[in-house]
Amino acid sequence: MHTPELDAALAEIDVAFNGEASRAEFGCARYCCSAEDAAYLRAPDSRVPAELVSRFLYKGSHHFTDHEAAMRRLLPQCAHAMADGTLAEDGYAPHGLSQADWRSWPGPQARAVEAFVRAWWRAALAAAEPPYPAPDMFETACAILGEVTGPLADWSPGPEAETHLATCVEQWLDDLMLDRRPGFLWEPSAATLTELRTWLGEHAPARLRSLGLTDLADRTALLALPYDTRWNAPYWSR
Repeated sequence: MHTPELDAALAEIDVAFNGEASRAEFGCARYCCSAEDAAYLRAPDSRVPAELVSRFLYKGSHHFTDHEAAMRRLLPQCAHAMADGTLAEDGYAPHGLSQADWRSWPGPQARAVEAFVRAWWRAALAAAEPPYPAPDMFETACAILGEVTGPLADWSPGPEAETHLATCVEQWLDDLMLDRRPGFLWEPSAATLTELRTWLGEHAPARLRSLGLTDLADRTALLALPYDTRWNAPYWSR
């Protein structure tokens, strides 16, 4: 999955994180990180085996001597793997960047992370077959950014974007109708979930109707209503 914007963002990541290493890193040697594995994190300018990139990215921050430095070390390979679809998700833990305070990193690095995540999500919206399911990519982008505002703003109408919107709504709607968090590994705040429900309730129905998904559109429109009003709406008596 590549677009000119995403390729430029990847090049920015490569420059911003060139030479990074977690120089005092020994990892969680007792359980899940051998001395040989940890040595990759201490050594800059060398390639980390792809399996280790995935394993390290989905370990909790407590598994590292210096989690922030380890994430900076892995970022170039991580970003390219996310774009290529070769990063193996484990399905049990959030992305490592969502556990890092990357906005406090030096300006060029923080800007590179944000530019990459936004470009990656926009590329997914334009792709008929993105490298990962659209709901997972939305969650990953939001978890790393710590917000839904940017990814929702990026969700401009378009043939592929509408299809991905329908896929996401179908997966999330039952939980959102009950004001519950969908099956995210990420734990957004109540205000963030309200923002997601409100945006979907206001913006998604017309776009779903354009796909002929009238009933899904009608139910999604209820998300814009307060909880009690939502469940007493005329829709349910039809």
